[in-house]
Amino acid sequence: MNLIVDYQPTRPLVIGHRGACGYRPEHTLESYRLAIRLGADYIEPDLVSTRDGVLVARHESDISHTTDVAAHPEFASRRTTKIIDGFEVTGWFTEDFTFAELRALRAIERLPGVRPQNTVFNGRFTVPTFQEILDLASEEERRRGRPIGVYPETKHPSHFASIGLALEEPLVRTLYRNGFADRTDHILIQSFEASSLTRISTMTDIRLIHLLEEPAADLEAIARYAYGIGPDKDLLAADPRMVRRAHDAGLVVHAYTIRAENQFLPAELRIGTDPTARGDVIAEYEHFLDMGVDGFFTDHPDTAVAAVNAALRHRVPVSVG
Repeated sequence: MNLIVDYQPTRPLVIGHRGACGYRPEHTLESYRLAIRLGADYIEPDLVSTRDGVLVARHESDISHTTDVAAHPEFASRRTTKIIDGFEVTGWFTEDFTFAELRALRAIERLPGVRPQNTVFNGRFTVPTFQEILDLASEEERRRGRPIGVYPETKHPSHFASIGLALEEPLVRTLYRNGFADRTDHILIQSFEASSLTRISTMTDIRLIHLLEEPAADLEAIARYAYGIGPDKDLLAADPRMVRRAHDAGLVVHAYTIRAENQFLPAELRIGTDPTARGDVIAEYEHFLDMGVDGFFTDHPDTAVAAVNAALRHRVPVSVG
């Protein structure tokens, strides 16, 4: 259903990766709310399913490291081992819980060794539904008088389809119920799996983004169903011409994921020897802006907003894409 159009540059987007997870436990309403307060144009939930088909935001279906499930003896027997996307994973999984059961859990910081300051929020926040995230974006739009986009990812879509919990239909149905159905809406749907995106493309005209973690990609083929690509930033660093090739194919480019801590930055941008200390993340944004990217996924939206605003300070502002 998607009608692919020629690439048109706009103001680079700041995409709050899992919210503002550099400052709050990821995929919580508070993380998304903070990302919006810090100026993010879009907030990004990874979507997985509960046993009863409710879409919720978690980085993976394994919730061992993002919730306090291990502290709940009533769920001890749910711990199991599965093969997901070709990897053996042991833990607790959203598809083995009803939404009511999942709601009894509380979010925790996934990277406590990197972001110990975030652990003070452990146990305070619930696992949000996709509907709650859309409600939050709508509420913040009214409050702030500017568009707040939502950028959901279908997470492990083949796995969920194999167990009868396909993500695509409930995702599109929820968006449609909230009035989102076409390319003009501030919604972007992303996935690493082309099959998930092509399936969605038969259901809606909402814009699609194909995530890339490998260098070999047929951009012309992707442009037949997608609005853009979301390449790993290391792919772009290794092949800066990918941005121009994508633009020539009519695709936007949103790089993932930029984080402020030294361990996530190139060696030349690290400050000091502490891997958890802040490095020169502004310089990394500037590098990718010079390359011509159309947006960033970032754990620290305030830093991206500062970099984009500085780069555009002499230009006439344009509307968010």
